[in-house]
Amino acid sequence: MHHRLKKEQSKPEVVIYTDGACEGNPGRGGYGVVMLWGEKRKELSGGFQCTTNNRMELLAVIEALAALKQPCAVKLYSDSSYVVNAMNEGWVENWRRKGWRNSKNKPTPNVDLWKRLLALCEQHDVEFIWVKGHSGIEENERCDALAVAAAQQPNLPIDAGYTTCADAS
Repeated sequence: MHHRLKKEQSKPEVVIYTDGACEGNPGRGGYGVVMLWGEKRKELSGGFQCTTNNRMELLAVIEALAALKQPCAVKLYSDSSYVVNAMNEGWVENWRRKGWRNSKNKPTPNVDLWKRLLALCEQHDVEFIWVKGHSGIEENERCDALAVAAAQQPNLPIDAGYTTCADAS
């Protein structure tokens, strides 16, 4: 039986920059996102009382992809080696295959966020691209400013996926 290949509809192309910030690690944290498509631009940010830098880097990517209203071809720029390498080097797939255990057979941190990210990556074609942080890349600098400002907001919510902070009760 022959399967005819569906003619690939061209997906809208979106460029996304993301960044996370933490005051102390763990500590107050925030994320920032700049999304660009055609002439349009959207910025997103948010913060939490007690979280980690890696969680904010991941959440920035998740919130950006979740904001897309249809399947897209995404070029995603992040200064987080943790996020970019985990996706590009296959670390996440290895962790998932091993029941969310890392190479030292310890539980993989941030499983809640990795699962959300993988689900979103099934909806979109995402190319993860590492950029050097604080190197004058305008949109990356803007994401950093958004993330830092978000972390400094009063009355931040609790990061429900992060339970290590004693004061986050």
